[in-house]
Amino acid sequence: MMPGMSPRQLAFALDHGVSFAREDFFAGVSNSAALSLVERWPDWPDRVMLLVGPEGAGKSHLAAIWAELAGARFLSTRSLATADVPTALSTGALVLEDLTPDGLDERALFHLLNLAREERAFVLITSRAAPAGWPVEIRDLASRLRAIPVVTLAPPDDELLRSVIVKLCADRQLHVDETLVRYIATRIERSIAAARATVARLDNEALQQKRPVTRALAAELLRDEHA
Repeated sequence: MMPGMSPRQLAFALDHGVSFAREDFFAGVSNSAALSLVERWPDWPDRVMLLVGPEGAGKSHLAAIWAELAGARFLSTRSLATADVPTALSTGALVLEDLTPDGLDERALFHLLNLAREERAFVLITSRAAPAGWPVEIRDLASRLRAIPVVTLAPPDDELLRSVIVKLCADRQLHVDETLVRYIATRIERSIAAARATVARLDNEALQQKRPVTRALAAELLRDEHA
C-alpha cells in the first residue's frame, strides 16, 4: 500500500475503465433505433444527424462506435469556434458532443453546418434535448437545427437494465443472483451510468469490508446513498 493511502482509497483506485468498444455496448429496445443509425452508416437519411437522450443513455458510446467506423474527429460544443470549423471537418466526419443552448457560439455552429453541407461531410451531434424550441438568435441556424433528423434514446427498460447489471458484475467477477439484480434495478436511477456506478460501489464496499456482494450489502449501500 502506498504511504498515506487508506484501504478505502486503494479499493477505489482499482476501479475498472469504461470501454467504448462495440462489443461492450448494451443493446436493447430503448436504443435500437440509435444503434441501427450508427451501424448502417453511411446510409443515413441526412449527412447531419442528431442523437438525443438523457445522461447515461449511451450517446457517448454510440458516438465512439460511429467515430471508429467513420474516422471521425471529436469536438465539444463548448470548444466550438469559427476558426476551428475547417479543421474539425478535415476527415469528412465529426462528432459534435453535448450540444446545448448555454454558451452556444451560434455563428460557429452555423458555419459548421454550412461547411459540412458544402463539403458533404458527415456530422453526428449529441444532445440531451432536441433543439427545436431553443432561443436561437440566428434565424437561419434555428431553421437548420429544426431540419436535422433526430434519433432518440430512451432510458433503458427493465430487461436491458437488468442485463447491464449482470454484465457489469460479471466483468468484475462478482457472483450475483436474479433476486439481487432485480433489487438493484428497482432502486437506482434508470440509466446505464447509474448501473455502472452502483456496481462499482458494491464491488469496492465488498472489498473494503471483506464481504460477498449480497442483497444486505446492496441495501446498506443504497440506503446510505439515498439517506
